[in-house]
Amino acid sequence: MKLLSNSSLALALAGSQLVATAPAAAQMVKGLAVANPTAIVALSNAYKVAEQQRPVTYKPQIDQANARKAAIENQLRPLATKIQADARAATPNQASLQQQYAQIQQIEQSGQAEINNILQPVGLSRAYVVEQIGDKLEQATRQAMAKQRIDILIDAGSVINAPESYNLNQAILNELNAILPTAQLVPPAGWLPRAQREQQAAAAAQQPARPGGR
Repeated sequence: MKLLSNSSLALALAGSQLVATAPAAAQMVKGLAVANPTAIVALSNAYKVAEQQRPVTYKPQIDQANARKAAIENQLRPLATKIQADARAATPNQASLQQQYAQIQQIEQSGQAEINNILQPVGLSRAYVVEQIGDKLEQATRQAMAKQRIDILIDAGSVINAPESYNLNQAILNELNAILPTAQLVPPAGWLPRAQREQQAAAAAQQPARPGGR
């Protein structure tokens, strides 16, 4: 049973979703419930504690990225002022404007790539935490389903509307918090998210074998 895709991007939205506290015992259709796995992960104790710890653990990288961002903005400010002034001229030099625009775009793109590289350890930390929680989510879900006598669990994203009595989020969240109160914040050296590991494994499997087994 696969309930979670390890996508750190979805968690930003999931954090604003509330977990219903209505007891699952009041099921209108016996054995049926809905749940939002992404929201459960974002509201888990392990995820919230990691989010609090990460700015402290990775403060050097975050400070470096912020400083670099400020430097890039300072570099771009006079260039932006100049291109705006040149564009308002009676007869703008289109070739010059295009050259200036290309320069600004190049600085922005290279600067963003540099900032992303600085913050890569921060992103890997978040992905590592999410993967640890995701690995325990299925166990928590099965335990909650067993306790609430649920036979069929539907992803809330596939449901247009349902009474709160069908919501199994809180029951799953309780199980998840008990199984994994905290997660490791810093991944091992060389660690990659599961999707990248699987891509590398697939690419390696497609490589032709060398003669003589070498």
